[in-house]
Amino acid sequence: MFTGLVEDLGKISEVSPLPRGSGQRITITASLLAEPLPLGASLAVDGVCLTVVSSDRGWAALEVGPETRARTTLATLSIGRVVHLERALRVSDRLGGHIVTGHVDGIGQLEASQRRGDSWDLYVVTPPSLLRYIVEKGAICIDGVSLTVNQVDGRGFSVSLVPHTQAHTHLAGTVKGSLVNLEVDIVAKHVEKLIAAYVPASSTGISFDKLKEFGFARGD
Repeated sequence: MFTGLVEDLGKISEVSPLPRGSGQRITITASLLAEPLPLGASLAVDGVCLTVVSSDRGWAALEVGPETRARTTLATLSIGRVVHLERALRVSDRLGGHIVTGHVDGIGQLEASQRRGDSWDLYVVTPPSLLRYIVEKGAICIDGVSLTVNQVDGRGFSVSLVPHTQAHTHLAGTVKGSLVNLEVDIVAKHVEKLIAAYVPASSTGISFDKLKEFGFARGD
C-alpha cells in the first residue's frame, strides 16, 4: 500500500531479461536506497508495486513479470531513465495523498502540457474503461503521483502540478505523446462492484430509490 507521495527520483542502471524471456530484471540507483531494502520488500516504481529481489547500499534490483509489462509502461524502461520511487506505507504513517495499491489499471497518453502561472497543467487521454472512475476534484495516480483531478471530459482529464510537485517529480518534463501509468480510485471500483450485485442486468441504471431500497441511502 502506498500514498502517491513520491519519496525520491531513481535512475535505471540495468535492464536484463529473466531466464525464460517473459519478464525483466531492473536495477535502480537512488539516494533513497542508501540503506538496503529487505528482500521481498515492496517498492513503487512509477506507480507500479514491485518486489525487491536484491539490494545493497544505493541500489535495488526488482523483477517485472509479463502481466506488469503488458499493463504498464515498465516494458519500455531503458538505462538512464528517471523513475518515481515510494516505499510501502507503514500503518503508523499519515495518509498524505490517497490510497494507492501500486496495481496499475491502465495506460494514458499525455496530450497537453503547459504552464499556467506557477502551476503546470497536464491533460491525459484515458481509456473509456477507466474514465468512469475519474471524477472532478477526485484523486488519480499518474506514474505513482497522487493528484487532484481538475476537469473530466469524454476523452480524458486534466490535473495541475504545484511547484513542489514540479521540482520533485518528472511529470512537468514529460513530453506530449508520452505514455503514463494510471491507477484510479480503488474505493470507486469496490463501490461499483458492490452495488452491481443488487442491480439486475436488465436495469437501466442506479436511481436514488434503488439505493434506498437496498440500504445505501436515506432521506427523500
